[in-house]
Amino acid sequence: MMTDPIADMLTRMRNAIMIKAEKVDIPASRIKLEIAKLLKEEGFIRAYKILKDKKQGILRISLKYIENKSVITGVKRVSTPGRRSYSGYKEIIPIMGGVGIVVLTTPRGIVTDSTCKKEKVGGEVIAHVW
Repeated sequence: MMTDPIADMLTRMRNAIMIKAEKVDIPASRIKLEIAKLLKEEGFIRAYKILKDKKQGILRISLKYIENKSVITGVKRVSTPGRRSYSGYKEIIPIMGGVGIVVLTTPRGIVTDSTCKKEKVGGEVIAHVW
């Protein structure tokens, strides 16, 4: 049984980047799909797709490299099942001087820090990606 599936997703991505893998397979869920969609929109990954299997499906993420260096240089899980972390839109701190993104879950869905500030809505801080 997995207690933190989002941390598992981020760890699998981090491990795949360390060995310079082209893609990584992760057990699918709606929240992981939304995070992958957000990473694609922000330009951190090349693509993602859902593969059917007899269980819940597999989320295949194609990692993005420029000149043999990963676009994602770091990921950090912030809010965990044992320690939730919430932030209002005024308290969100830019990551790496605005180069990275803060992924939040809000009443309007899973969004980045810039969207939270634009829409003036806060939420639970899921992860930092830079």
